[in-house]
Amino acid sequence: MGFLFFDIYHYLKTMSQINYYTEEGLKKLKSELQHMKSVERPSISKQIAEARDKGDLSENAEYDAAKEAQGLLEARIAKLETVIANARIVDESQMDTSKAFILSKVEIKNTANGRVMKYQLVAENEADLKAQKLSVDSPIGKGILGKSVGDIAEIQIPSGLVKFEILSITR
Repeated sequence: MGFLFFDIYHYLKTMSQINYYTEEGLKKLKSELQHMKSVERPSISKQIAEARDKGDLSENAEYDAAKEAQGLLEARIAKLETVIANARIVDESQMDTSKAFILSKVEIKNTANGRVMKYQLVAENEADLKAQKLSVDSPIGKGILGKSVGDIAEIQIPSGLVKFEILSITR
C-alpha cells in the first residue's frame, strides 16, 4: 500500500512538471511505455485470469498478488504517460554554452584530488553514469547547473563538501 501511495504522490507531483529530454531519451521513454502496455499489461491480465480459474478468490494469494501487480503497473503507466505528455525536446544547437544547462557536456575537476571527469547533464530518466550522463537532479548535477567555465561548484554529498572546478562546457 505504501508503494501505491508513493506512486500516486509522485504522479500528482509530476503532473505539471516540464521535463527536458534529448530526442533519444524521449524515444526510450516512449518505447518503455509501449512495452508496459503491449507486453506487461497482457501478461498480468493473463495471470489474473489463471488465478481466477483456480476458484475461491477470497483466499487466493496468486489472485491478490496479480491484482496488486496490476495496480502498480497501471500507476507506472499513468506516471510515464504524464512524463511523456510534459516532455520537451531540447534543441542543442540553440543553447548558450557560456553556462552549464541541461544537455551541456561539462568537464569538471575535483579540487581536492585533481581528478577530471566529463559528464553530460541530462534529465533524471536519462541518467546513466556508465555513459557519463549525470542527472540534473543529482547533488552534483544541481551544483553544476548555471555555472560558467572557471567557477567552483561547492557540492554537499553524503561524504562531505566537495569542490569542483568547471573546466569546459560544450554542447
